Amino acid sequence: MAAAPRTLKRRKSAGVDRLPGEPTASTRVAAMLRVDQAGEYGAARIYDGQLAVLADDACAPAIRKMRAQEAEHLAAFDRLVAERKVRPTLLSPLWHLAGFALGAGTALLGREAAMAATVAVEEVIDDHYARQVERLGDDEPELKKLLAEFRADEAAHRAEGLAQGAERAPGYSALTAAIRAGTRAAIWLSTRV
Repeated sequence: MAAAPRTLKRRKSAGVDRLPGEPTASTRVAAMLRVDQAGEYGAARIYDGQLAVLADDACAPAIRKMRAQEAEHLAAFDRLVAERKVRPTLLSPLWHLAGFALGAGTALLGREAAMAATVAVEEVIDDHYARQVERLGDDEPELKKLLAEFRADEAAHRAEGLAQGAERAPGYSALTAAIRAGTRAAIWLSTRV
């Protein structure tokens, strides 16, 4: 006769059932803050790179506005990371370079390619923030509200990129697919490292 399969016993953590090895709520929130701070830093660097190339282009005012909003988001996450004593990602030097390179590199291909990069990144971030809001449930109402506000800004950035001609970029589908994949990888890494 075969033995019955073992079932994992749930542990109580702050009154909530969780499986052994499952992260606590505070650990999950710390990872969220770490990756969101890194993401906003990277986004600001992307816009810095775009402006380094397109400072005199007709799209520069829109890029400056998006850059200013990313700076506000970053300041909010910097504050939350400090208040909650969350260790920032160790990959910030990489995002410093990679963000700028992505922004400048796509801008060198033209306004439409720069805007395609914006669209691709913001699509991933919109989805990312939506999942975080869902995961928070009724916990962390202030953080949930902040993420929803920032998500709306990111959706507006995506819309601005489309309005600026992103879909006319040469190789739009391949370019945005590659940038979305890179953005997802950066999120995965920043959550953990």
